[in-house]
Amino acid sequence: MKRTQVWVAAGTAVVIALAAGYWLGNVGARPDASAGAAQTATGGGKKLLYYRNPMGLPDTSPVPKKDPMGMDYVPVYEGEDDAQEKASADQVRVSADKIQKLGVRTEKATMRTVDRVVRASGRIEVDERRVFAVSPKFEGWIERLFVNATGQPVSRGQALFDVYSPELVSAQREYAVALEGVAALRDAEPSARESMQQLADAALARLRNWDIPADQIKALESKPGERRTLVFRSPVSGIVMEKKGVQGMRFMPGEAIYQIADLSSVWVQADVFEQDAMSLREGAPVRIRVDSQPGKTFEGRVAYIYPTVKTDTRTLQVRVELANREGRFKPGMYAQVEIPGAQHEPVLTVPNSAVIDSGKRRVVLVQAGEGRFEPRDVKTGLSGSDYVEVLSGVKEGEVVVVAANFLIDAESNLKAAIGGLGQAAPAAEQSAGAASGEHADHAAAAKPVAAKAHGRIEAIDAKAGSLTIAHEPIASLKWPAMSMDFGLTNSGQLKGLKVGDAVDFELAERAPGDWVVTAIAVAKGAPGAHDAHAGH
Repeated sequence: MKRTQVWVAAGTAVVIALAAGYWLGNVGARPDASAGAAQTATGGGKKLLYYRNPMGLPDTSPVPKKDPMGMDYVPVYEGEDDAQEKASADQVRVSADKIQKLGVRTEKATMRTVDRVVRASGRIEVDERRVFAVSPKFEGWIERLFVNATGQPVSRGQALFDVYSPELVSAQREYAVALEGVAALRDAEPSARESMQQLADAALARLRNWDIPADQIKALESKPGERRTLVFRSPVSGIVMEKKGVQGMRFMPGEAIYQIADLSSVWVQADVFEQDAMSLREGAPVRIRVDSQPGKTFEGRVAYIYPTVKTDTRTLQVRVELANREGRFKPGMYAQVEIPGAQHEPVLTVPNSAVIDSGKRRVVLVQAGEGRFEPRDVKTGLSGSDYVEVLSGVKEGEVVVVAANFLIDAESNLKAAIGGLGQAAPAAEQSAGAASGEHADHAAAAKPVAAKAHGRIEAIDAKAGSLTIAHEPIASLKWPAMSMDFGLTNSGQLKGLKVGDAVDFELAERAPGDWVVTAIAVAKGAPGAHDAHAGH
């Protein structure tokens, strides 16, 4: 009886144990199933591979975690890994602290109208339409010169010089005789009076054609008789720009005695570069500044755009008319001209500071993610005061870098600028876990092996970490045989070496002209020979 009860109790215990194990197994399996479902749902049915550092550092994790700044690691799913590596090859990475130190600022590429202002240098010139020449139409002599200096201002009707001309005296006499004849034939037959009047009119027309002033003709009518000299007066008001006449000189018909310019309105001739020609239009407002009027801006308008380009300066000439009633603008002055460009349709633009121009190519740094930037070649179009049109290389809405301290040097050395940006962490941090101390610092700075050589040690400076080697010719570097001083990537390389040893060694160029020994060993077959990579 007791034996039967024991067997029953044992059987019951086994059943309970199996049931408990089954229940615990189901409970433990459920979270895994739910986690797998979550992974599939999040990855769109793709398998979760690992979690990567959000700042792009070479650090991954099989489970979710946070970086030292508290940022969640980013999940990477099947199929994204290759694409990520391919994208990373064209990108540069910058840590968050370095972004802050460099003062990196970004802005989106957007559609806008380019506010373009054409700036050009100009000069003030005489209005060619207001230049007059004083040229008598008869032969004569200058008896007296009243205006006798270049630059002297004159007014309309002002006496310029007294002139004597035999032709003029003869014409006066003919006119006087004709007037007397008209008076004498007042009571004669109409035909006789008409003939005499025609003679008088012909003599008067001759005087007028010679530009004899009306007041002097009236004086001849009121007091008949010839005068030996007549006064020649200025036809306009202005400044004497050129004076060829001197007292007593003889002049011929058409010879210029004076050149007088009216400066109440002047021209500003601006030289605009040919690439800005499409932004110009006649009638456009113009802002003008001259050094003689500091702090003042004068308004004008584009009067004419010349149809040809100067071949020596590759500039297009633009004429601006400027009022000058107060005489503040002098011909020959320099002027700074600003012409607002013609408005265009909205175009894709980025700030001017976003474009790194090396002279041969233009590059924009596009933000590809947190701490990741992609250099892209772009083609630019119209350039405004703050923004420049982008024809290709950037899409609307993409974020570009517009300010960072290192970009100051990018204009003269694009490659150095992009290379400097790519140094996301110090060399020692990149090589952490692979080396330590001085060895890690030098190894991170040295470039790949550039040459292998054979030579003999002439001197060792353990304190400076260098040695002198008389090496054989190095064909790959086109070096002849010579003695040279070399630095070492770490001081441990000197272990086991002594002056006079024949050695095989490897070289790398740490910086332009700075060659270091990356590996050295006693040459094979020489006493004390050891591993070719000793100390490396």
